[in-house]
Amino acid sequence: MPLIQLVLVLVVVGVVLWVINRYIPMQATIKRILNVVVVIVVIIWLLSVFGLIGKLSTIRIGK
Repeated sequence: MPLIQLVLVLVVVGVVLWVINRYIPMQATIKRILNVVVVIVVIIWLLSVFGLIGKLSTIRIGK
């Protein structure tokens, strides 16, 4: 994945998360949970992109 595309995806995710946090009324705990989930997903995605973990398609949840 080219570096510009990677940076673009991170900027888009950040802006979308900022818009959600800023303009959608939610309880503070729900916002905190949403932020943590998004950060964890982005970190796992980045680790996959850089090849530090296996492909995301091999991660299975359930049977």
